[in-house]
Amino acid sequence: MPKVIAVVDDEPDILELVTLHLKKAGYRVEGFGDAGGFYRFISSRVPDLVVLDLALPDADGVDLCQYLRGEPRLAHVPVIMLTARAEETDRVIGLETGADDYVTKPFSPRELVSRVRAVLRRSGERRGPERLVRAGPLELDAEKFTARLNGMAMDLTATEFRLLELLCRSPERVYTRDQLIEGVWGYDKPVIDRTIDTHMRNLREKLGPAGDHIRTVRGIGYKFVGISD
Repeated sequence: MPKVIAVVDDEPDILELVTLHLKKAGYRVEGFGDAGGFYRFISSRVPDLVVLDLALPDADGVDLCQYLRGEPRLAHVPVIMLTARAEETDRVIGLETGADDYVTKPFSPRELVSRVRAVLRRSGERRGPERLVRAGPLELDAEKFTARLNGMAMDLTATEFRLLELLCRSPERVYTRDQLIEGVWGYDKPVIDRTIDTHMRNLREKLGPAGDHIRTVRGIGYKFVGISD
């Protein structure tokens, strides 16, 4: 069964170009010129990936991405933002909102198809056979993007969730900052060491006393040590 890719872009030429190349690559494509049509589609269908323009006539792509990440049924769906907004701040905002990749216009259709394949591969690895990750009183659901501590729901951003999931899947393993960046965003992302440090500080605060189990390994990176009830 071919993967279903939803493409949301208000430029007909771009929508046609992306649709053509994705279909040639073997994907099923559902195209939408506005957010309204896409919302109607996802009310009854769950695509395997979304290619999303930021500047839509009836919505902001960042808001749409936040909506996807906030819906348990759709939170696991990877998103590639495709936009003319090339400023670094726009790229960082898009990725921090929960996008899995960010491609700027003008773009190479071949590169976009390659990014789609890579994001789908990483998404499959994240979801994998072990949907639930448990570490003592901490439970993460990799499909629903939800986290609970002592049975209470945690308010994590998409990036915080992915970082915590990556650490919890391999307790005691030391990750360098570059490995964390690669594991969460992949290569070629406008993410710097300070961004990782900020996320780790926020995670520790949200975990409360359990935040002590995220350890800094001086000069290298971070690891998650054993946690008990």
